[in-house]
Amino acid sequence: MKHLAVLGSTGSIGVTTLDVVGRFPERFRVVALAAGKNIARLAEQVRRFQPSLVAVHDAAGAVALRATLPDYGGTVAVGGEGLVAVATAPGTHLVVSALVGAVGLVPTLRAIEAGNDVALANKEVLVMAGELVTRAARAAGVHLFPIDSEHNAIFQALRGHRADQVRRIILTASGGPFLHRPLAELRQVSRDDALQHPTWKMGDKITIDSATLMNKGLEVIEARWLFGLPAERIDVVIHPQSIVHSMVEYVDGSVLAQMGIPDMAIPISYILGYPDRLPLGHLPPLDLPRAGTLEFAMPDLGRFRCLALAYAALRAGGTVPAVLNGANEVAVAAFLGGRVAFLDIPSILERVLEAHVPSAATDLETLVDADAWSRAVAQRWVAHASQAAAAP
Repeated sequence: MKHLAVLGSTGSIGVTTLDVVGRFPERFRVVALAAGKNIARLAEQVRRFQPSLVAVHDAAGAVALRATLPDYGGTVAVGGEGLVAVATAPGTHLVVSALVGAVGLVPTLRAIEAGNDVALANKEVLVMAGELVTRAARAAGVHLFPIDSEHNAIFQALRGHRADQVRRIILTASGGPFLHRPLAELRQVSRDDALQHPTWKMGDKITIDSATLMNKGLEVIEARWLFGLPAERIDVVIHPQSIVHSMVEYVDGSVLAQMGIPDMAIPISYILGYPDRLPLGHLPPLDLPRAGTLEFAMPDLGRFRCLALAYAALRAGGTVPAVLNGANEVAVAAFLGGRVAFLDIPSILERVLEAHVPSAATDLETLVDADAWSRAVAQRWVAHASQAAAAP
C-alpha cells in the first residue's frame, strides 16, 4: 500500500487526486493533508480518509476545523510550518505537490530532502528553482513525477526510450477562451470572460494563465528541468480540442503523442499507480470519430506576449524565471480582483523584468529574495495601471 501526503488537498488537483485515491482503497492510504481556507471541504476529506496530520492556513482555520471535527484525534498544524510537516510526514511514500504558486517551493524541497518522491502539479516550484530542486532530488535519490497533463504526456511518451534519441518535445495548448477574439477587444474582457476555459476545469489562477498563455510559458520552463532540454528543443503548438496532450519527436522523425479526454484523473492516476496503470472505468473513452478534426497551429507570440516572456526568462536563467513568476502571480491576482485590465498583465511583467538585475540562482535565499522583490515592484505597477484606468 502506498502512503500519500497531499499539499493543496482542497484545490482542483487535490480534489481529483483524492477522488482517484478513494476508488482504490486497497492501494492507497492518506497520511497527511494540507489545505488553505476551505475548511468545509477539508473536513469532508478528513472524515473520509482519516489522515493522522492536517495543515491549515492559520490559527482561525485550525479552530474552525476542530469545531467541525470535535472527535478528530490527529494533529492540526498551521501555516508554512504546517505545510512542511505534511510534506515530511513520517511513513509517506509520495507527496502530491498541488499548491498554487511560490508557496509550494519550500515544502516541496523539504519533501525531497526527507527522501519522499514528489508528484508535481505545482509548476511554479520548478519555474522558480528548477536547478535547486532537481539537484536536491538527485542528491536524495528521489523521483519527480509530473502530474500536469502536458508533462505527464511527455513522461509517458519518453518511457522506454533513451534521452539521446529525442529531437524535441512539443507541448500542446488549448489557446484558452480568447484564441479567436480580436486583439483589440481583449482590453475590455472581464474576469468572468477569462475564467470560461473551453476544455478544462481548473482553479482561477491557472485558468487566467491559460488565457494569457503564461501557463504554457511556465510549462516550457518546467519542462526544461523535468526533461533536461534547452528552450530551443521545447516547442508549443495550439491544439484547441485538448485531446493530444503533448508529443515527443525522435531523431528518426517519429512522433509519439499521448491522447485522451481532457480529464485530470488520467495523468493523476498514472502517477499514483506508476509503474502500473489504474483502471478508470468511470471515465468515458476517447471517441475519435466523434471528436472530429484535430487542429494544430503555431502560437502568435505577438498576441500571447506572456509566452514570449517565459521563453526569454528561460534563456536568461538565474533569478529571472523566479522574478517572472512572482510578478505574474501579483498581476493575475490584480486582474481577478478587478484592479487591472487583462492586457495589463503582460505589460506589468515586462516592466518588472526590465527593472530586474539578474543574478545566479545559487541558493534558496537568493530565489526567495528575488521573488519578494518582483512582487513589490509588480504591486507598484499594478497601482500605476489602476490609477491610469481611473483617470478621466
